[in-house]
Amino acid sequence: MSRLALICAAVAVLGGCSMFHRQMPAAPAAPVAAADTAPAVETIPFRMGVSSATVEKMAKQQGCTGGQGAGLITEPGPVEVYRMRCEDGQMRGKVFMARCELRQCRQM
Repeated sequence: MSRLALICAAVAVLGGCSMFHRQMPAAPAAPVAAADTAPAVETIPFRMGVSSATVEKMAKQQGCTGGQGAGLITEPGPVEVYRMRCEDGQMRGKVFMARCELRQCRQM
């Protein structure tokens, strides 16, 4: 290889490196504080189910009363799950849940 070819090759290689020596882009903005971006609480719309009354009676026996009653939180079918918020009674502030299979319900 001639000396001129070596010089041309060196210039080509070194010239290609200039793309790596550009000014760095600006740093991304600082993340927002966690308190400012609290995740939204997903709410489940209240739906009556075929076993809502049964679950409400079970909840009342456990000291859970008040609220809208027992709402269906799964799709209607042979196995359903119900949820009831306890607003009165000895279970105040808690949640009563029951699983019903072919209308036979048990507390979860």
